[in-house]
Amino acid sequence: MKKVLLGLLVSGMLALAPEVKAQADAPAPIEYSERVPADGAGKTALYRRALDWTQNKFAYGPKSGMKADEGTGTVRVTGTSKVKRVDNKGKDQEVTVLFDFVFRANDNGYEYTVGSFRVVPDPKQPSQIITFDEYRTELRADKNNEKTHNERRLTAQTSSLASEAAMSFRSYMNSTPAEGHVGVAGGEH
Repeated sequence: MKKVLLGLLVSGMLALAPEVKAQADAPAPIEYSERVPADGAGKTALYRRALDWTQNKFAYGPKSGMKADEGTGTVRVTGTSKVKRVDNKGKDQEVTVLFDFVFRANDNGYEYTVGSFRVVPDPKQPSQIITFDEYRTELRADKNNEKTHNERRLTAQTSSLASEAAMSFRSYMNSTPAEGHVGVAGGEH
């Protein structure tokens, strides 16, 4: 019985091996998205809270493309950050990364996405922007990628950036301002 189970286990692993290799060749786009139920909060209150975060707490500037629509409960903004690659001599080089934060509220909660990553590969040409996947393909094709590991390095940093922005937003949304009084009401001992 043990030999049969072991044989099936090994066969299954071998059958899945080609799929794993195919997935490694084409990395998934970097994105963080979440749907959050919010009982009783209301679409307008959620929208206003998200708008406040994007206007006052969004730490990825300069920000651009700010669009907000209270009627549909949507907020959208493009953020900017830096990631670091290394050159052939092992020195850090900053690369500008742009990404979109998109928020949608409804009567049952909200959903948000941190994604659509783009790269400004040459700081001297800030208008030249390519998708992160295109940039990752260029890094993978670089003859020094085996030494610098820039493809993996930038993928990890960008994934971390998406997660960090999402955690910041979710933390803000979860910290609802206190209403009413805290402690002993005036004059009572």
